[in-house]
Amino acid sequence: MNVNVLGVGQATPSFQSDLRLEEFAYQACSAALRDAGVSRGELDHVTLAACDEMDGRPISSMLMTAPSGGYLTDEIKVTDSSSMGLVLGHARIASGDFDVGLVVSWCKSSKTDLDAVMRMRGDPFYVRPMGMDGRIADALFAQSVVSKLDLTDEQIARAVCDAHQRASMNPRGLRREPPSPEDIRNSPFEATPLRSAHMASPSDGAVAMVLASDRYLRTRPQLRPLCRVAGVGWNSDSYRLDAQRLGAMQSARNAWLQALSGAGLASGQELDLVELDTPTIFHEIAYRDALKLSDSQVSPSGASFAQNPVFCTGLVNAMEAVLQVSNRAGPVQRKGVHRAAAHGCHGYAQQGNVFVIFEGITE
Repeated sequence: MNVNVLGVGQATPSFQSDLRLEEFAYQACSAALRDAGVSRGELDHVTLAACDEMDGRPISSMLMTAPSGGYLTDEIKVTDSSSMGLVLGHARIASGDFDVGLVVSWCKSSKTDLDAVMRMRGDPFYVRPMGMDGRIADALFAQSVVSKLDLTDEQIARAVCDAHQRASMNPRGLRREPPSPEDIRNSPFEATPLRSAHMASPSDGAVAMVLASDRYLRTRPQLRPLCRVAGVGWNSDSYRLDAQRLGAMQSARNAWLQALSGAGLASGQELDLVELDTPTIFHEIAYRDALKLSDSQVSPSGASFAQNPVFCTGLVNAMEAVLQVSNRAGPVQRKGVHRAAAHGCHGYAQQGNVFVIFEGITE
């Protein structure tokens, strides 16, 4: 059972949006349905990917289901990450029990104390009293990357500039002026060796994707899918933040191999590009190395440096990958893209990883 992508849509990204969460979700879902040529009444399920703590609401799906297209429709929610929402949406259609549905995720980072949320993820007896949060965990990861790859400040600054340069070309991002290497090297430390300029700034955003089965498409010959999901992979690593866990990147490698196997690919060199979830530049550098990616394969959209609505950045990457294989990515479009992967990570220092591979449809 093939799982096809019919349409994608996003709410207008911003560093601080005036839209309510309900409006954000509605904007993204409406755009995706218009893109797909599908009405809300045709949906037989909706998959929500959201975090109550980041929403600032307990059981936020009670308020968010209706504007997400789930009124009187089967609805389910996943709270790990937006990428896991895409995996679940894919699984529901691949099961044969559903035919057409929405996957939607949102996050208003401007209204959320992200550090406080991440501190509460820590073990209450050992890790939480130490003050562990997301940026400290990322700094520990950065230390591991610098040590393993023997990185210099100049190399790190160049990588940040390159990521911002790609992001500045993306019309679906925030289109910021790229910083200079000097600005990066002089930015304040957040937690050694992580400087503020090494981090992708959190933003507000929402994104949605319409998935459909072959069976549904046979009943709607007027619809043309943008691509199909060729392979998915996901894996979670140890909760520990010791040197071995940080340096091995085992969950990323496992998820990567699972997705490649599902797509029938022998290696990542058969992919035209990979949209990486990079909350810091050290993540991009580490994933490039671990997955053996070439410069031309990595995140033409700018990934998290274009927009970073923290919880749903993985699904934003999936949207960018779909636009690439359907030749609709605009100024950041690469020529001849047939296969593209989208990545999402979550948890302390990329504990959990998801890869989804999209393949263009040739007739």
